[in-house]
Amino acid sequence: MRAVFGILSLVVVVAIVGVLAKKQLSAGVAPAAAAGTDSAAARPATPQQQVKQFEQAVQGAIQPARAMPSDDK
Repeated sequence: MRAVFGILSLVVVVAIVGVLAKKQLSAGVAPAAAAGTDSAAARPATPQQQVKQFEQAVQGAIQPARAMPSDDK
């Protein structure tokens, strides 16, 4: 009897997690592109473009922070 309740509670928990996951994933869906937008934006980037974007992101991340101005007043 204990095993039946254990399995039943496990099924209920999995169902609840599934419903919550479905809500979370459906809320994150990007809206469809407008009809007047550029079609190039809808196409996925080529591998070369992805590499270039990654390199730019890395370069931006490793740039040293600007020094804060000192208040010598």
